[in-house]
Amino acid sequence: MRHISTTALSKNLGITSRELFDEFEKLEWITADRNLTVDGFSVGAIYKEIEKDGETIKYIAWPENIQLGIKPQDTSLITATTLGKTFGLSALKINYMLAEIGWSKKGELNKGWIATERGLSVGAIQAEDTKSGVPYIRWPVTITNNETLMSTVADFKGKTDVKVIDPEILTFRERFPAKYHATDGHMTRSKAEALIDNWLYMLEIAHAYERRLPINKEVYSSFYIPHGKVYIEYSGCDTDESYGYDKNCERRKQEKLEIYKKYNLNLIELEDKDVLAAPR
Repeated sequence: MRHISTTALSKNLGITSRELFDEFEKLEWITADRNLTVDGFSVGAIYKEIEKDGETIKYIAWPENIQLGIKPQDTSLITATTLGKTFGLSALKINYMLAEIGWSKKGELNKGWIATERGLSVGAIQAEDTKSGVPYIRWPVTITNNETLMSTVADFKGKTDVKVIDPEILTFRERFPAKYHATDGHMTRSKAEALIDNWLYMLEIAHAYERRLPINKEVYSSFYIPHGKVYIEYSGCDTDESYGYDKNCERRKQEKLEIYKKYNLNLIELEDKDVLAAPR
């Protein structure tokens, strides 16, 4: 009978070695400090030794054809490490991206990652390291094709070939080009947006202009504040002369407000009177 290492077996199963060790511990085939139990020996596991740098290293080897009873869907789950490799990024960067789009958040004492309600809605599975107790998340492999994540990765990498495909958005941007220069360098489509941008900058609030919403639909907010995951929406439907007359403005405004409500996104809605009332 051929025996292989835990790492080799995990690759055959399409999961990480850490996930496989967790599975073995649940089955009581190994102890928390990763030593074989009586049950582990009974299913055919053995200890093997290799020489490395003049030292003898002992490791557990398993029958290549061992039956674990892992459900098929479990093998389609991946960690941030695997997800990062898919996009050519580190696990740390991927984890912060997942948090930025609202799918995860830091665990207690800033350790590990916890899936949010939105993360769970896209298939996130909460897990915990059996040794350290640090929480981590397993994601469905299909997440690599998620439009929201792909868009965020493209933005992070600074790709210039990312195209807006919604014809109505294209028409709006062509009619109202970004020509108002804000203090922080952002170019906005209206004078009111430039004033909003300036105030955020002067208050030292990190923000993004025209950030895409974390949904599989092409919708953009006026501004986005990462701290608190807050979106700011300014429509300029009333009196903003920068936008001129736009018969579709009110309709777009109501449609976007419904989207914010549907996905339970934190929203601050600003009107012309709010901008005009702000200190100059």
